[in-house]
Amino acid sequence: MPPLTFKTIADFAETMQGNPLPESPWLRVTQEMIDAFATATGDQQWIHVDPVRAAKESPLKKTIAHGFFSVTLLSKFLEEVLQIEEVNMALNYGLNSVRFPSPVPVGSLLRLESTVTDLSAYRGGIKVAFNCVVVIQGVRKPACVAEFLTVLLR
Repeated sequence: MPPLTFKTIADFAETMQGNPLPESPWLRVTQEMIDAFATATGDQQWIHVDPVRAAKESPLKKTIAHGFFSVTLLSKFLEEVLQIEEVNMALNYGLNSVRFPSPVPVGSLLRLESTVTDLSAYRGGIKVAFNCVVVIQGVRKPACVAEFLTVLLR
């Protein structure tokens, strides 16, 4: 599905307060992605990077993605579902109330379900709060639930 597109920040603000964005496309989590994240963060715990040991010792019998891996996908997923033509730069402002209700086993499919919960003026642009839920296909509890704050600038 193509992203929801707006010409201006004002158009977006008038339309989206309290409304959901389209769901993102599914993304398959690979061992290569998990390994790259482990290398970048220095978190080399066996449950993430050792498929042989995980098959023997993990209750899930496979490796799992880092919890923070799900959070790092929020920007990517939001970019896939929302475009505002006059935005020159989007900056991560922060996160509130982040939780990781379910582990993400390698091979899982993830997507974002999100709603615009708050909008406020910010230095010539707008600060947006998104309620974000990273869903795991076929799993009742999500991988991640967070309020994600972004600043959109002209």
